[in-house]
Amino acid sequence: MICDNLSINEQGHLCFAGQDTVELAKQYGTPLYLMDADRIRHNCRTYMSAMRKAYGDNFEVIYAGKAASFKQMYRIMKEEGMCVDSVSIGEIFTALSAGFPAEHIHFHGNNKTEQDLAFALDQSVGTIVVDNTDELTALNEMAGDKGIKQNILLRLTPGIDTHTYEAVSTGKVDSKFGFAIETGQAEEVTKLALSMEGIHLEGFHCHVGSQVFDSDSFVMSATIMLGFMKDIQTKYDYTAETIDLGGGYGVRYLESDPTMDIEANILRVADHIKTTCKELSLPLPKIMMEPGRSIVADAGMTLYTVGTVKEIPGYKNYVAIDGGMTDNPRYALYESAYTLVVANKAGEAADYIADVVGRCCESGDIIQPKVALPKTVVKGDVIAVCTTGAYNYSMSSHYNRFLKPAVVMLEQGKSFVAVRRETLDDLIRFDN
Repeated sequence: MICDNLSINEQGHLCFAGQDTVELAKQYGTPLYLMDADRIRHNCRTYMSAMRKAYGDNFEVIYAGKAASFKQMYRIMKEEGMCVDSVSIGEIFTALSAGFPAEHIHFHGNNKTEQDLAFALDQSVGTIVVDNTDELTALNEMAGDKGIKQNILLRLTPGIDTHTYEAVSTGKVDSKFGFAIETGQAEEVTKLALSMEGIHLEGFHCHVGSQVFDSDSFVMSATIMLGFMKDIQTKYDYTAETIDLGGGYGVRYLESDPTMDIEANILRVADHIKTTCKELSLPLPKIMMEPGRSIVADAGMTLYTVGTVKEIPGYKNYVAIDGGMTDNPRYALYESAYTLVVANKAGEAADYIADVVGRCCESGDIIQPKVALPKTVVKGDVIAVCTTGAYNYSMSSHYNRFLKPAVVMLEQGKSFVAVRRETLDDLIRFDN
């Protein structure tokens, strides 16, 4: 099994977080998102413990809310002592509605509107991660009008290629995000921010990508960011209080994916940061990380019901399910790999190769091609797609006017609905 919250019971059924997925499908219907709350908490505590061991109390672990954003997630993050980042006022509003403290929210985005900034200021959002000069200028004016100094980080691009998927590599010089250090733009905007009355520059932010399975990228980006910090200190007599290294540790989608030792990797990066600070005669800044996928991905599973099995002799086989790219668009977007299991036949040999496809009117509506399933797979079977806690619910859509599934939380042997299943009335509630 790719994660230790998966097992097979005496009935040959796949269990998730110790609960029978076949019974959960019967109880709540399909398609169905499952979220293992105990696993989410475990992942939060892994990061918090490792960062505390590495940096004492001089750190923040910031959950990247775009991975999975709904009220119960923010309640868990509050209880676990996490901060959160938001990339829209919708995510901010969701967090606040769940009672999450505004001062622990970081607001990201490469094109925040003035309405976005006004909302963030009105809600007293703790830190705004500034992405461009237009945003910085507008924010300074708006904060000045309110008579406040807004805490910010400047998002920088250190020029690191993580050798990950192009679509999720965000730290290169020509990225749409942030200010490039190499071109001198980062220095120019730092100088500008330091001159502004409505701005308190806490430090610098970078994010070099996601689904990274080692710490080389973080070590390299830390070297560049600390070097930049020293250069700014020398030229402008300003010492950054904070360096945010972003998120990005990978998770296992397949048996062939490596297992991450998050604590060991965090300690490796910390040793490098401390050594570099000593060499540069810099005080150790507060270190931040922004894990999202590695907090929730392996805490998620999606259940579907097989609707039909179609064989084209000499070509391929199709197993069609009652969901698709509307509830998991990641294969269509990235050709993302997943592990699939016929949940009610989890103990059977898997030697029948088929494409598992959705029901959208779209040839690209594929959950996963060339999946090994039991030869006995038939209409009515339950298929589980593992490791769907990140970027499945949050990227779901109403394409073809399909309804979004429910999100059911599993915690300490019990289950409850965290996000209810949509109805047809929900679908048309904004139509005139």
